[in-house]
Amino acid sequence: MSASLLSLSAVELARLVGQGELSPVEIISTYLDRITAFNPALNAIVSVNPHARAQALELERRLKKGDDVGPLCGVPFTVKDCIDVSGLRSTRGSKLFANHVAVKHATAVSRLIKAGAILVGKTNLPEFALWWETDNLLFGRTSNPWGLDRIAGGSSGGEAAALAAGFSAIGIGSDLAGSIRMPAHFCGVVGLKPTHGLVPTTGAWPEMLERYSHVGPLARSVEDIAATLMRIAGPDGDDPYALHQPNGEPIHRAEDVSRLRIGLTEVGGSDPVDHEVVGTVKAAATTLQQLGYHVESVRIPALDDNDWNALSIAVVASEGRLYLGPILKGREDDIHPNLRARLEANAALSLTSYLTSLKEIERLRRQTFATFRKFDAILAPCCPVPAFPHGQAELEIGDRRVGARHVLRATVPWNFTGSPALVLPFGTSREGMPIGIQLIGRHFEEAILISIGLALERASPRRGLQPSLLGAVGSLDSRQLPTFP
Repeated sequence: MSASLLSLSAVELARLVGQGELSPVEIISTYLDRITAFNPALNAIVSVNPHARAQALELERRLKKGDDVGPLCGVPFTVKDCIDVSGLRSTRGSKLFANHVAVKHATAVSRLIKAGAILVGKTNLPEFALWWETDNLLFGRTSNPWGLDRIAGGSSGGEAAALAAGFSAIGIGSDLAGSIRMPAHFCGVVGLKPTHGLVPTTGAWPEMLERYSHVGPLARSVEDIAATLMRIAGPDGDDPYALHQPNGEPIHRAEDVSRLRIGLTEVGGSDPVDHEVVGTVKAAATTLQQLGYHVESVRIPALDDNDWNALSIAVVASEGRLYLGPILKGREDDIHPNLRARLEANAALSLTSYLTSLKEIERLRRQTFATFRKFDAILAPCCPVPAFPHGQAELEIGDRRVGARHVLRATVPWNFTGSPALVLPFGTSREGMPIGIQLIGRHFEEAILISIGLALERASPRRGLQPSLLGAVGSLDSRQLPTFP
């Protein structure tokens, strides 16, 4: 395996392929070898694309002919296993769909393939993408590359772990309550929940709560997020929520730093928050000030006044039971105990609690839009805690104990507002776990978030850090281990 090849970003890989300095076959072979060596310890990849090498050979043949092979030619990517790839299993993390084979690519997948990227595999997730830890009865749990005893998050936990471990250069996940961002935070990678409607959710499952659901990219750099987003954004004629992006292409552009105003919320509606997470958010704010950005504290009353876990349960559980009920009927014993317990516990939710939650969601949306009249972005925590051990039902934060679902408190509000939200690593816990920060922006202004993210990434104390997998495969000599950003 080539250490130098695995250290390259997706953008760099594509550039070198275009210049004839790297071949798609060499890239894909290296990544597949990486998966073979390390995936047994992590369980991030659940299906390897059996056609990946043949597809790389075909791209190489077309390159030699001088064909237009796309701007991401030869770049390896992975896809969460609830997002369809034609001809491959799409199990949705469930025994109920163990043999389900997709007949059509999801829109985001087909667009990456058209851009020349090559699928290397599909990644693990909790059943139906409805839990904060990636674990299911079909494939088992996924571990965090920074600590095999720690969770990778959910529901795009396999995707985030795969990127952190160097199994792919870019990935596609889905996000209903934090499912792209929270795993990115836990695994030390970058994740973007785009503006609702910017990227079609066509081919992503479950097809419920679509007004709050997002499909978006994960990567190891902000630049790769921008390059991926540019290829997958835009309406497809199938997703009724997918909209034309009104402000041009959603890519990085030069910004006048002195004119940008950033609102800082150290807690972000998710009290209690671990002091190391708060410290990381403060450090990011200080860095931005030193770079010339204007940063000041902001409070959004609806964000701070509500328990967004309770409100999200009222909405997600009420609508989720209606959608999932016919699918689960008679097969309740085949679903994960966590999911079954959750569905049964929420069976008695009232219409009043549902309608009250919708009212508070509208209040948050209005207050958020008003906030963006003054600020260009909001800086907030992504998750109240760093990655914690597998299977914990409760978390201890300071002198308080909270349920593990508390990990969603900082992310779920922005699904309800539809706002774009970018997460990137910026700190490290005392136990060596990554800590991410979250940037939230105006609708369709991903370019501003990407610009700020690039600035923070260059200044990040985590820049260049990588997880050690020696504990997972101790039989390998450390000199054999490739490095990557």
